[in-house]
Amino acid sequence: MKKHIPNLFTFGNLFCGFLSTSYIINGDSKSATILIFIAIMLDAVDGRIARILGVSNPIGMELDSLADIVSFGVAPAYLAAYSYFVDFNIYGLIMSAFFPLFGAYRLARFNITSQEETLKYFKGIPITMAGGIVTFLVLFEKVIPLWLFTIIFYALCVLMVSRIRIPSFKKIGLPKNSVIITLFIFYMFYLFAKTEFQHVPTIFYIALGIYILFVGVRYIKEKEPKLPLRNKVFAKRLRIKIKGRNVDKNG
Repeated sequence: MKKHIPNLFTFGNLFCGFLSTSYIINGDSKSATILIFIAIMLDAVDGRIARILGVSNPIGMELDSLADIVSFGVAPAYLAAYSYFVDFNIYGLIMSAFFPLFGAYRLARFNITSQEETLKYFKGIPITMAGGIVTFLVLFEKVIPLWLFTIIFYALCVLMVSRIRIPSFKKIGLPKNSVIITLFIFYMFYLFAKTEFQHVPTIFYIALGIYILFVGVRYIKEKEPKLPLRNKVFAKRLRIKIKGRNVDKNG
């Protein structure tokens, strides 16, 4: 039973992506945006929960990719098609279709990449990040012009399949309550989308800033070279010997 717990979060991610697409087609972009943010929240914790429980397996990884292409590939593409590209009719759907196509290729390439390499860095930006950016930009539909959104939209498509190395935060030694922290942050994103930037609590900005700073510091700390245990013991003994010699000379 324990091994299926992370999969429940992944299924929740997929279910949110499906519902989001349904809401977009029915003209409710606001609810669709919230559902995509919830999907991001679930995707952020399913792998971490699997590692905490020690039940990581290939089926969960494949299932996660299938859920991601729906929630962060198809759903954001439909969101773009029915918001920014709506005036282009069928051509708007064709324009937005590139996003899940590039995202699917990125996920396929990720699945055949060795796990040791993915712990260090990603090749191209993850589809979760790209889909989240598109969803976030749609919230500013009345502020961001079409030409700027189009540039960012296709730039994200290219970045997903690019060879640019993006630091992976999987190896960061986050505290045991990191799942709770992540859930809290994305819940604040949920409130952010729900209120449409009105009456957003100040704690959102404070918590988000602290979280980003904390993760950044932990990442830099993990990058620092660390001596093996034997070298540490040897260095400690060496310091003791040197100190003892100095005492003898002074005496």
